[in-house]
Amino acid sequence: MDACVAVFGYLRFPPEKLVLVRPHLKVLVEATYQHDGCIAYDVAEDLFDPGLIRFSELWPSANALQQHLVAPHIEPWRVAARACGLLDRKFTAYSLGESWVV
Repeated sequence: MDACVAVFGYLRFPPEKLVLVRPHLKVLVEATYQHDGCIAYDVAEDLFDPGLIRFSELWPSANALQQHLVAPHIEPWRVAARACGLLDRKFTAYSLGESWVV
């Protein structure tokens, strides 16, 4: 299945709060893979910028992404993120045309 929407983004938390964030992220990622039809949904802490969590996502369609954004597990994640001191958030979605392996 070729992806037609890619999303890249980040969340920033106080570095000392990441220990609280990680369990909520695990629930988010597992629920997304189980229920939302993503092709890839990857989350990683930036090794050189403490407190920065990077996201990369591949979705089969814009509709699948939109459904993810209103899925039942999203609002509890957002509440938890705010409670853990979310400082900044930025995500950008790109429509993909032809793709190839490099």
